[in-house]
Amino acid sequence: MDPYSGGLFSKNPYARHSAIKGRIVVVLDARLTGRELHLIQPISRAVKRYDIHELIATPEEGSGPGATVNDVWYIAFFEVTQGGVIVVGDEVLVGDKPFGCVAGFDDTHLPNHQNIIVRTEANKTGLEFGIGLGEPVLIGEKGSVSERT
Repeated sequence: MDPYSGGLFSKNPYARHSAIKGRIVVVLDARLTGRELHLIQPISRAVKRYDIHELIATPEEGSGPGATVNDVWYIAFFEVTQGGVIVVGDEVLVGDKPFGCVAGFDDTHLPNHQNIIVRTEANKTGLEFGIGLGEPVLIGEKGSVSERT
């Protein structure tokens, strides 16, 4: 049994973790309503160096593990330059700009890539947000901006 869907954890078991670092390899410019992304129940995903994953934004309240997300903005694909574990609630920075926090993960395109869903107020696609190729990506514990170096 999956310990998350089984309700075996009474709190988030991830006490501390290193930031994930990457760089933008594709900037996206699309938005959809009615997408029906089904976020998986686990609150974390391990990512390896050189993997490529997709960042997708949503404004939806209640977006989180086990939820279905309908309104999405496509942001970017990034290559992982420093692997580790991404946890729901982790802050996402693109360049030096805070973008939002990880809401969950969608497995639609595995094993090709993981969809990482980011809860944000920024009602913009990656192109509209002004993201450029090669910009750094940092995903880490909320407020852990010291990990930027």
